[in-house]
Amino acid sequence: MTDQVSTAPITKAVFPVAGSGTRFLPATKAMPKELLPIIDKPIVQYAVEEAVQAGITELIFVTGRNKRAVGDHFDANLELESQLLAKGKSELRDLVRNIVPEGVSCLFVRQPEPLGLGHAVLCAAPAVGPNPFVVLLADDLMQGTYLPTQALIEAFSKNPQTILSVSEVAPEEVSKYGILKPGARGDDGVIAVDGLVEKPERDAAPSRMASFGRYVFTPEIFTILRDLKPGAGGEIQLADAIDQLAREGKVSAILNAATRYDCGDKFGYLTAIVDVALANPVYGAEFLALMRDRLAQYEGAQDHGASDAALRA
Repeated sequence: MTDQVSTAPITKAVFPVAGSGTRFLPATKAMPKELLPIIDKPIVQYAVEEAVQAGITELIFVTGRNKRAVGDHFDANLELESQLLAKGKSELRDLVRNIVPEGVSCLFVRQPEPLGLGHAVLCAAPAVGPNPFVVLLADDLMQGTYLPTQALIEAFSKNPQTILSVSEVAPEEVSKYGILKPGARGDDGVIAVDGLVEKPERDAAPSRMASFGRYVFTPEIFTILRDLKPGAGGEIQLADAIDQLAREGKVSAILNAATRYDCGDKFGYLTAIVDVALANPVYGAEFLALMRDRLAQYEGAQDHGASDAALRA
């Protein structure tokens, strides 16, 4: 194992999209959870746009069984484009054609068995090669002017090692995430990471600083993942590999400045839909008026029900 890290620009992003999406069954019985729409755009496309905005030019999707639709979404559809053009819908044709911008390529790698997130990342090793790369989990939808992939790449240019995007969570939520054992914080806001504990009990958590679905890694992570024993659930856990690097003093973290939506959770997904709709410049105001109208109707029904209950008493 070498400590020398390539100084080449980060151009590759890995998207592990092989998960089964059981929390959204039956919707995900035939459709990958990554293609669940936020209004008119699938969740995974937001992650891809975040990566491209940060300068990524090579998109590596680690897929699994029944995930062909993810590839179809990012592949060209000449028949659809021709139909749209023939109907005079050139704007829609351009929208479909430009899902993957010119100069950006897609590669699809198969994870043969569902052996965990760490194993999914390891499956991308031949495509990544010897250079640093970013990992984006599409479940985490990020919104804001300064998104975490850009922040991670900029931080890596100053400190070339594994870097995590983190946020502080409520005490009752620490058992949902990988939680940092934080070390010293530098004047630039970069946090040294002494360890990472996967989903600790509330009272045993070393902090409330949670690692979310954005990472930058050096290829050293592959060496660790190849030798890593199965962890929780009998799977190769990415958090265990990060913890090993952290105990060697090779991991740091930066605070996420964007708004994060956990779209792997039904309420988080619903919240994302509402917020994205409200922010839309075309129908946001109309949607807000609709929500106010529905809220007034709901409150009126609640008041009416309370009055009827009081009369019956």
